[in-house]
Amino acid sequence: MIAEIICIGTELLMGQVVNTNATYIADNLSQLGVNAYFQTVVGDNVDRIEEAIKIAEKRSDLLIFSGGLGPTQDDVTKQTVANYLNEPLVLDQEALEQIETFFKKTNREMTESNKQQALTFLNGRSFQNKNGHAIGTWIEKGQNSYLLLPGPPKELKLMLEDSVYPFLEVRVGKNRDFIISKTLRFYGIGESTLVNRLNDLIEKQTNPTIAPYAGEHEVTLRITASGNGVEECEKMIKKVTDKIIDRVGDYYYGEGYNNSLVKVVGNLLRDNKKTISAAESLTGGLFQSQMVSIPKSGDFFVGGIVTYHTEIKYQVLGVPERVIKEYGVVSEECAISMAENCLKLFGTDIGISFTGVAGPEPLEGNEAGTVWIGLSFKNKDSVAYKYHFMHNREGNRQRTVMQGLDLLRRSLNNN
Repeated sequence: MIAEIICIGTELLMGQVVNTNATYIADNLSQLGVNAYFQTVVGDNVDRIEEAIKIAEKRSDLLIFSGGLGPTQDDVTKQTVANYLNEPLVLDQEALEQIETFFKKTNREMTESNKQQALTFLNGRSFQNKNGHAIGTWIEKGQNSYLLLPGPPKELKLMLEDSVYPFLEVRVGKNRDFIISKTLRFYGIGESTLVNRLNDLIEKQTNPTIAPYAGEHEVTLRITASGNGVEECEKMIKKVTDKIIDRVGDYYYGEGYNNSLVKVVGNLLRDNKKTISAAESLTGGLFQSQMVSIPKSGDFFVGGIVTYHTEIKYQVLGVPERVIKEYGVVSEECAISMAENCLKLFGTDIGISFTGVAGPEPLEGNEAGTVWIGLSFKNKDSVAYKYHFMHNREGNRQRTVMQGLDLLRRSLNNN
């Protein structure tokens, strides 16, 4: 089965709202064995919606609409599709009663337009909305099927998970092809270099397929397999994954669409029962912000200090003034002293420091993007690493934090 996702809303076209619905629907369709080859975004306009339907019908079996089911004048999806198909709409009594009950409980006046949220195809079926008022509806006509869903993500997601996907699973049938994907994440290697090292695997790909994506300061590979069952797909994916890790495993830090380097480091710190503190100069607290973005980060992150001005480095953090005078703030010695003093100040197992030149102007004869990252461990020698990044000011700061996280990942994995 081939599906086309048609998201409706002028706000999507104008960039006022991010279209997360299409991503969510497509991701889950693949797990049902439904291929989504096309996605369309169209404004709240009857003629343009009808044009989108005509195009989609020629290339897709299932048309999935999201948005335009509300009570306002520009919510025209349901009526447009019904008119186009010449299929009557009727009120779903269960949905109507729920809407009426809501307005009574909230002491608000219910208008006639609110009733259109309870409309469904006479010759189709309804999907109740447990997070709102606009119900979903389904109808088959000719060679195509039409599924209309509400636009608000919290309403759409619950409806899909609660009733639509179980319904589609039955419609697709037990003998459907399963489509399973796995995302591998890499840091410290560019997309072109990664692809070059895996070139023969990518060129010969059939099933599974390998798709590289350049992210923000990292690269991901999506491996997708299709087969008769989940187990079969997972075996195919593992075989390819093992070959990839064998070649570029040094840069591999984890898997998962929603995973990140900071999550991996947080889990390593927790698993190793290690605590960490940070002293930041050019990053200005960005590392600490990343740390506390992880739930229960208090298990491993104790605290930190931003020593942006030179004087704060020795007046508050305790970096010897002679170190700064002799070597400068952008130096190995300063980075090590910052990390060591941070560890002592907060009493942690690990201290990490960031000092350097974010840009755009040079500092102490060092070009923008020159960075030192210091690491201090209990009962181990402290170290510092020098890097030179070629981004703008914000990019240099972000890359510095990512590099620090990768250093921590490697150090914790080697313990």
